[in-house]
This record gives sequence, structure tokens and C-alpha cells, in this order.
Amino acid sequence: MARPDTDSDISAKMSDYLVEIYRLSERSTDENAYISTSALADLLDVTAPAVNRMVTRLKDLGLLTHEPYQGIKLTDSGRREALIRLRVHRTVEAFLGKVMGFQWHEVYDEARRISGNLSEAVVRRMWEMAGEPDVCPHGEPIPEADGSLPPLDDVLLAEAQVNTHYAITRVLTREADRLSYLAALGLVPGAHLQLIHAAPFNGPLQLKLGDEYRIIGHNLAEAIRVHRLD
Repeated sequence: MARPDTDSDISAKMSDYLVEIYRLSERSTDENAYISTSALADLLDVTAPAVNRMVTRLKDLGLLTHEPYQGIKLTDSGRREALIRLRVHRTVEAFLGKVMGFQWHEVYDEARRISGNLSEAVVRRMWEMAGEPDVCPHGEPIPEADGSLPPLDDVLLAEAQVNTHYAITRVLTREADRLSYLAALGLVPGAHLQLIHAAPFNGPLQLKLGDEYRIIGHNLAEAIRVHRLD
């Protein structure tokens, strides 16, 4: 199928789906892994039939592939469209945080409400007023206008090596209560930590931040990406 010729061919709702499919794919260590439609429905809080209808539309536009019993995966065009939308969203998040004083657990929903119809001139001015940031408040890199993104050298904390020092690069969750909890623990982008112990069978992880210790669940560690400190 032919790719959409203009951004106007893609509705705001379509862009939202592409963004969330991209975000789900980042939680996998395999960049070629398929995403289940049920996981997408849960994330968007919509019904399975609604997801299936949108998946069909996006597949017809050449923005994703769908394999029965495997799931869905963005095409190169779909990934580009997702990153173009994410550039706007993350720029707005940075503006809300740095200019308007919103906390990091507040910016995601606000940015979703206002980022859909902003002109390039407004997005550019927001970016400049926010200090020309490279990342959003959650540490996620802000793509270029063409949807390009530099290679990222980080791993999930849940899959990090024990007795190794890391710096938190980004946090994948956007749930306000989880973000507030992570902030209270000091587990924010830029924080340095050491993974002391990881219990087997997806058990809890013990971390050391400075002179203090933290214990977090495996599912929370799957929402944190870290870069190894040599």
C-alpha cells in the first residue's frame, strides 16, 4: 500500500496510535518484535474491536504490518510518522516543565491535549523558550523535524548487570502515580545508581543511590532505561 503523501492524510487519532505502538516497542529488547493488539488496547484504554479497526486503517496506509497470532509492527514510514508526532509532544512537555513549571508527572496528559494542532512556528518557539532541550522531562530524546533520532545506548534496568554502575537515561512510564513514586525514590533521569541484587524469576531489584538503598519491583524496573558507567 502507498504511504500517505501528506501529514493531513493522518488524523490525530492515527498519530496517537502510532506513538503508542512505538512506545510499546521500546519496552522490548528486540527492535523487530511484534506488539500485541491487546497490549495496545490496554494502553489506550479502548476496546479490542476499536484497535482492530484502526490497525486495518494504518495497515492500508502502509504504516504498520499485522501478522495473525503475532501482532503488529511499525513499518519504516510508520516509525517516521510516530517520531514526527513525538517531536511535537516532547517539545511541548519540555515547554510545560521548564517554562510553565509543571511537574514531570503532569506534562504528558497536558501535552496530549494541546500538541495535535500546533504549527511548526509555535513548536519551534516553544523549543527555543524551553532552552533548546535535547530531551523531554522523562529523559526521552526529542527527534529532529524529519523524524530522525540518534542511536540510543541504554538498556532496561530490569535487564542490567548486577554489581554494575549506571546512570538513568529515561523513564518509559507516563502513569502519574508511578512518576511521583519514582521521583520520591530519586529514580529520575541523570541519577547514578548501582544494581546490587536482582532476585530470580522477575523478583525485586536492590539498588544503591549514593549512600542509600532502594528496592523496587521488576515491573517498575522495566520502565527505566539506564546507561552503563565505565
